[in-house]
Amino acid sequence: MNFMGYRRTNGTVGTRNYVGILSAVVCVNEVVENIVRQVQGTARFTHHQGCCQTMLDIGIVNRTLTALGRNPNLHSVILISLGCESTNLTEVIEGIRASGKRVEHLVVQETGGATRTTAEAILLAQEMVHEASLQEREPFPISELVLGMKCGSSDTTSGLVPNPAIGVASDLLVDAGGISILGEVTEFIGAEHILASHAANETVAQGIFGLVERMEKRAMAVGEDIRGGQPTGGNIKGGLTTIEEKSLGAIAKAGTAPIQAVYEYGVRPTVKGLVVMDSPGREPEILTGLAAAGCNVIVFATGRGAPQGFPFVPVLKITGSRTAVEKMSDHIDMDLSAVIDGGDTIPDAGRRILGELVRIGSGTKTKAEIFGYVNSMDIYMQGPVI
Repeated sequence: MNFMGYRRTNGTVGTRNYVGILSAVVCVNEVVENIVRQVQGTARFTHHQGCCQTMLDIGIVNRTLTALGRNPNLHSVILISLGCESTNLTEVIEGIRASGKRVEHLVVQETGGATRTTAEAILLAQEMVHEASLQEREPFPISELVLGMKCGSSDTTSGLVPNPAIGVASDLLVDAGGISILGEVTEFIGAEHILASHAANETVAQGIFGLVERMEKRAMAVGEDIRGGQPTGGNIKGGLTTIEEKSLGAIAKAGTAPIQAVYEYGVRPTVKGLVVMDSPGREPEILTGLAAAGCNVIVFATGRGAPQGFPFVPVLKITGSRTAVEKMSDHIDMDLSAVIDGGDTIPDAGRRILGELVRIGSGTKTKAEIFGYVNSMDIYMQGPVI
């Protein structure tokens, strides 16, 4: 099975071919937004970080922006900075350029303000979009797909249908030599021992337990229990009663493949197969983490109808809820409710998910892309703003 993608200089393969306009710090988000509004073929990444943070978090910002710029769905990058941010601009620029991409950098305080920076960036972006448009899609085996997996706004149908079906699709991709990334550590809690039993070795198993322990300790350090915020109010309305119940459904996305490695947030896997990435469950941060980890496609199961996509990685929305299909039709790409009705099976649904990912990888647009519901993103932080 092949998809039609874009080969990058460093050997990775993109499913999209955007010029990325990346914000180095929250203070220039409006400039980035204005540039992207004026130039088709660009995709923005804005966030709320980059200044007045601990060195730990600034390091995460540097690493994540570099990794986002290296995502294979970006042909080239324009980085916009203010001029007094804490983000290490040299590290980010050199890190992206090391992947073989063209990187341009504009500094608002040096260029002469937001208006002049926007105007100069628009001209650069037009030139770079033209360069990107000269590259044509070519066929690649699905082993070049890097799949991110997410579930959100879950209900009782999530763990019964779309999550297990994603597990089937993930297994098929792994069998074909691809990479599949599971995150949402908050939704391992209570079922981490089951997930760890899938580990390829004891080191990986202990890594999974370590992620959960670290997540719980962060909450306890401020006198809180994660179980007070998970399951969410929406999950409870959807019929989920405990974090353990939610977790049992969430980890079904892992399928049956052995877990080969555990990675920190936004780190690109260096091995093939199924891996685990540290991340929270909230959409803005985990979708960013998956994109930073090199995902060129993402599949997102929802029970009540979560609308978010990502700016430059297509996000396939699937549900097993007939209610979600009817009430959130402008956000749902695949209706798997026939499994509950008895007219479909989990294995068949999983095969159809993989087939749809191949089509999306070849250029078919998701509803989030068509609707433009892709811009509410952020970077996962560990410490306080100072």
